[in-house]
Amino acid sequence: MASHRRPKQPSRTRVSVLTATAAAAVALTSQGAAQAAPKPSKDEVKSKVDALYEDAGRATDKYNGAKEKQEKLEKQIGDLQDKVARGQEELNDLRGGLGSMASAQYRSGGIDPSLQLFLSSDPDDYLDKASALDQLSSKQVESLKKIQEKQRDLAQQRKEAAGKLDDLADTRKELGRKKQEVQGKLGEAQKLLNTLTAKEKQALAAKENQRASRAADDRADLGKEAPASNRGAAALAAAATQLGKPYVSGGSGPNSYDCSGLTQWAYAQADVSITRTTYTQQNDGTKIGRGELKPGDLVFFNNLAHVGFYAGNGQVLHAPKPGAVVRYESMAYLGTFQFGVRVA
Repeated sequence: MASHRRPKQPSRTRVSVLTATAAAAVALTSQGAAQAAPKPSKDEVKSKVDALYEDAGRATDKYNGAKEKQEKLEKQIGDLQDKVARGQEELNDLRGGLGSMASAQYRSGGIDPSLQLFLSSDPDDYLDKASALDQLSSKQVESLKKIQEKQRDLAQQRKEAAGKLDDLADTRKELGRKKQEVQGKLGEAQKLLNTLTAKEKQALAAKENQRASRAADDRADLGKEAPASNRGAAALAAAATQLGKPYVSGGSGPNSYDCSGLTQWAYAQADVSITRTTYTQQNDGTKIGRGELKPGDLVFFNNLAHVGFYAGNGQVLHAPKPGAVVRYESMAYLGTFQFGVRVA
């Protein structure tokens, strides 16, 4: 017969050794993980932050597009609702006129049976009965046709308004999602910046100041190139009056700007209407290469993540990124140049 002995329990000493070994293993694993992921340098942090700002810029552009669509839909819905209200008043007047005819007929000896039928049912059904038309006067027929046409118009306008209200609800949801995306990217960037020491932050700020200083030296030659057009020159001049205004995602002036908000605002001061986002501003004029750029042209970078004004001598006037202000900057620091756009 097989033996059914109770398994021997490990001694306390053995348990202690095993526990200590496991703890040591965990500690070594943690140490290895810490060694495998050292604290990023300030330059690595800056690179990651710049990439997050670029992503936030794209998300901001989509947010701006959704916001612009929302404003257009709200206006269209308001116009349709006004039109429906006016149409209903006209329909009520037409019905009132037909009722007056019925009253006159009653006073003169009774209501025409066909008119009585109309007043108690849908005119569409009534007009479909051709035999009934023979019993109406030409004036009554004309009134009925106007009522029928007005009812159809109102039904179509109400349907259109309902469709736009659905679009508006979807657009508002998209707006909320894009706003969260922008805030998430900016929050992530701020967390990375918070990992830097005060000394590292000062070093990055010093680099920014050096770039600004070099840009100031390069601006000495601005104004010597012929502008893209009189309107382009006026838009560039308007943008220059906003130097030092802060970058704010979604800002469109006059107190703060994002990149496409600045370009739209400045062209508006030159009596030129351009669209709100980089994705649409690229189509607001003729695309040109780097060698064709003139002051006042729009310049696009990093897969439409950024737009600014070409100011001449390789300089761009733009609203750069969160934490920065409207300023001049060399194209060399703005990433991958895509193309310019000359606004007509």
